[in-house]
Amino acid sequence: MLMTQKAKTGVRKTAPYTGEVVYIYAFDMAYDTVRQPIQTLLGQPVEQFSVDGDKRAPRQLFFYRPQMVRLPSVERVGPQGPVRIERAVKLLPVGAISITVRVPFELERIEDLVAFHDLQFAEGSLHDEVRRLAGQVGQELKSHFIRPQPELPEEEAYTVFCLAAPVMDQTGRPVRAMQWFQANRRQVAALLTQEPEMERLSREEADESTARYLSYYQNDFLVMDWDAALLIDEPDDFDEALYVMELANLQLAELEAYDRILDEALERSYRDLAARPLRSRAHILRELREIRIDMARFNDQLSNASKFFGDWHLARIYERIASRFHLADWHRNIDGKLRTLADLYQLLKQDQTNRWMMILEITIVLLFIIDLVLLVLGLKR
Repeated sequence: MLMTQKAKTGVRKTAPYTGEVVYIYAFDMAYDTVRQPIQTLLGQPVEQFSVDGDKRAPRQLFFYRPQMVRLPSVERVGPQGPVRIERAVKLLPVGAISITVRVPFELERIEDLVAFHDLQFAEGSLHDEVRRLAGQVGQELKSHFIRPQPELPEEEAYTVFCLAAPVMDQTGRPVRAMQWFQANRRQVAALLTQEPEMERLSREEADESTARYLSYYQNDFLVMDWDAALLIDEPDDFDEALYVMELANLQLAELEAYDRILDEALERSYRDLAARPLRSRAHILRELREIRIDMARFNDQLSNASKFFGDWHLARIYERIASRFHLADWHRNIDGKLRTLADLYQLLKQDQTNRWMMILEITIVLLFIIDLVLLVLGLKR
């Protein structure tokens, strides 16, 4: 009788959370890539990535579609026992790759997801497994890379906790996603900040780490922090928001790589201008010109990857996570260094022009003196 009454009211004793944790890893593998199609990778066919949006959008929707490969699923022993994980690799023409790993879960409490931040399998850590996979991709694509990294670089990682909608309240009844968030904001903040003791988390920190959120339908919700995000939606609709966050994470990795390249170029330019002889100025000019052209081209390619013409919801997601990643600050920092390189180039170019003018003036004076000497010698004869 008790079970019948619960079935009629829709109340259940426990309200488990189901979904998947999506781990996103971005690697800057090379300076650039050759423009040749890749047919297979790690024994799997390479296809074009696409997302079928279900939210209202204009007919002429532009969406960047990189090449990708889906790897066979593998079984691992995780915190909840045996689990089957899904892996995918996306390839960008700027010499970067993005590896995503999906780990399903079913838990009773949202706090239990904190253990999934640094996921450990019986076979080893997820981090080490992803780095081995990135190394295999780098070895296979070595002929497609231009000036590949001598060693596997540090990755830019981001974790997204995806909860299947609708979420339940403490009585087991479905509630609106925003209502659930307001009731569990401290737990969500502890999850995003990887804080196992949520009681110690201050209200200010809880509010700040969950400040960037948005919702489209009543059952979906997304909140983004620096290292992790929480997504509530229908499982079939996870990919849209995940892809936007993946692109932003890739942009952050590439901007960090470009910043290092510019730092090295500036340091080398200052050293060359101070120490090298005049005959090497042409080489420095050529190098500065190439760096400026490459950085401008890479900046265009990186910006094209984040164009979401017409899809307002995806554009808002990108705006929120770009603000959390401080991508605008990275762009301003790189633009400032590019302007410094441009100033060095103009200064060196002007210096070279002045030296050529001086050489020409000295040549004219010498020719004039020679002409006078020849004239005097001719008169004496």
